[in-house]
Amino acid sequence: MTIGALLLAGGLGTRLHPLTEHLPKPMIPVLGKPLLHRIVTSLVDQGINDIVMAIGYQGDIIRQYFGDGSQFGCRIRYSQERQPLGTGGAIGQGGSYFQQTFLVLNADIYQDFDLSKLLSFHRQVQALTTIGLITVNDPRSYGLVELDRARRVQRFTEKPATVAEVTSPYVNAGLYVMEPAALAYIPPQRKTSVERETFPALLRANEPVYGFPLQGYWHDLGTRDRYLEGHRDLLLAQGVKRQIAPGVILETGVKLEPPLWVGPGCRIESGAEIGPYAVLGCNCWVGSGAKIQNSVLWERVRVGNGAWVNGSVVGNDVSVPPVGSLENLLVS
Repeated sequence: MTIGALLLAGGLGTRLHPLTEHLPKPMIPVLGKPLLHRIVTSLVDQGINDIVMAIGYQGDIIRQYFGDGSQFGCRIRYSQERQPLGTGGAIGQGGSYFQQTFLVLNADIYQDFDLSKLLSFHRQVQALTTIGLITVNDPRSYGLVELDRARRVQRFTEKPATVAEVTSPYVNAGLYVMEPAALAYIPPQRKTSVERETFPALLRANEPVYGFPLQGYWHDLGTRDRYLEGHRDLLLAQGVKRQIAPGVILETGVKLEPPLWVGPGCRIESGAEIGPYAVLGCNCWVGSGAKIQNSVLWERVRVGNGAWVNGSVVGNDVSVPPVGSLENLLVS
């Protein structure tokens, strides 16, 4: 059976402002490549090559990067939101491109799952919708999903306010398998929340809605702390200790403390200290005596002599002045 995938890529990414004021949140770099690039290649690697991107804010940037998808080994079509439609409205509009079972993924979450197991379960139980589930340390920022023994969904609790309201270990991962018939429960051309409106409506109609616990990596990159934490996880998971791209210029006396990742075209001058948990995008320049720790620099960043960058995300083309200091900041 051919499976398509709908990527929800229309969000504003306000929690990462100012970095996302002129960049769609799914296009933020993750180890030198846009997050959405990594999601698409992961889908193609699993045999899913019919992709629809639900785009809105700064959607032209996504169109220009991916085109028709041929360079990625897939077909990509676009569902353009003329006004914000919410998760439900975006699924209702974008899902109409598919005539068969399709996946829905939030395109601002880094996830690495074996989707075949999720799809197999969905077919086995003949679900109308199957919700991918994960467990997190503190579920109060997410939507809880209660299951019965057959994994049929019994109830939703969206972002419980207190620990006492946490009645299930499972939260909604923002990854769904849906049948086209489920779209009938989404009102056309209006803003709708799939979590607060569509899924509860399916339950009230006694439709077969199931949940499936996923095994793998899942990380919301939507804040500075989570973005940096995601990079730390990836550096450790990939066993990256000291990954330096070919052609990087390292002058004498440079101190490299792994794990770290340095992209092509970078120049690091004498006495600079890089790491631990430092990621430098393409064509960055780091002056002598500068220190970069627990931070992600995007492309063409210039860090002046003796400057210090710690716990920060620094956008494209930013210059940090000599002896300047950036600590726990988002800088564009």
